[in-house]
Amino acid sequence: MLRKLTLALAAAALMPAGMVSAEGKLSIYHWFEYIPQELLDKFSAETGIEVTMDTFDSNEAMLANLKAGKMGTYDVAVPGDYMVEIMIGEGLLDTIADGELANMDNIETQWLEVPFDPGRKHSIPYQWGSTSFSVNRDVYAGDIRTTAIVFDPPDELKGRINILDSQGEVMLLASMHLGIPQCTNDREQLKALDDLLQSAKGHWASFNSDGAKDVLVSGDAAVGMIWNGFSSKAREEGANVEYSYPREGLIVWMDNVVLLQDAPNRDNALKFMDFLLEPENVAAVTNFARYSAGVKGVVDLLEEGLKSQPEAIPPADAPAGTFIQVCDQATQEVYDAIWTRLKK
Repeated sequence: MLRKLTLALAAAALMPAGMVSAEGKLSIYHWFEYIPQELLDKFSAETGIEVTMDTFDSNEAMLANLKAGKMGTYDVAVPGDYMVEIMIGEGLLDTIADGELANMDNIETQWLEVPFDPGRKHSIPYQWGSTSFSVNRDVYAGDIRTTAIVFDPPDELKGRINILDSQGEVMLLASMHLGIPQCTNDREQLKALDDLLQSAKGHWASFNSDGAKDVLVSGDAAVGMIWNGFSSKAREEGANVEYSYPREGLIVWMDNVVLLQDAPNRDNALKFMDFLLEPENVAAVTNFARYSAGVKGVVDLLEEGLKSQPEAIPPADAPAGTFIQVCDQATQEVYDAIWTRLKK
């Protein structure tokens, strides 16, 4: 469900002296609980631009809504890495011309030339992190560094597991558990993947992304598939949870701000993207969301606790993270069918 958040500044006193009262509008399509209100207020105060924002809870939901008629409604969106590649392929993104963003040089080198958007022609980095699961240590004291916690759980955890409502991440975690490649077209491997998921579903209590933190804090779930920053927030809110770095593998991702095709306020979209490439502004996002930024000069602006949060410090023997791949159409159709069956 989308929730509309209108961020227009009604009081002229909030604007610097001499600024015009308004410079147009900006419409954002964003993940839930992923940007501080104060930062959006700051952007409006500096520019006079009226901001509206709708939210989504998965990359797939965002794509479906855009393709169902929302293109031309929003100026920017915040998809994950593999979804940027899909959106480029489907012609949903505008091209950022050389020189249109004054702060492009602020992007860290490792996030400038990325395979999902070579040369950053359509996007800028927003935040990056990992996806795994967290376990309530008041309920379970055993080894949690295995994906069996999710797919073949011990008795203490059965029926008390929340899974992200996120097809790409669930399918990748299951593939890691089985030790099979992403985007496999091997029929036996696909059957094993389907069988695993359908069997594990009986141990799961819910599919919930926007409430993934809350069900851990409330105790409604003893295990929660979750993003590392959201897990950090759950722990800070009192949940005795530990974030797992499973030996079978770990999902990593980068969310990005993209310039949408047919953006009704293209110039303002570029102003917002430049705004988010300022270290102090994206540092405010990191301090709020508890992930990592892809912009130079952010580290010294972070809250002290972020530098030592366990959710961002993998053990020495943790496997390298794996990004979600974009499958060919035939394989994706099989994955879609498996996911549809899983969600029934």
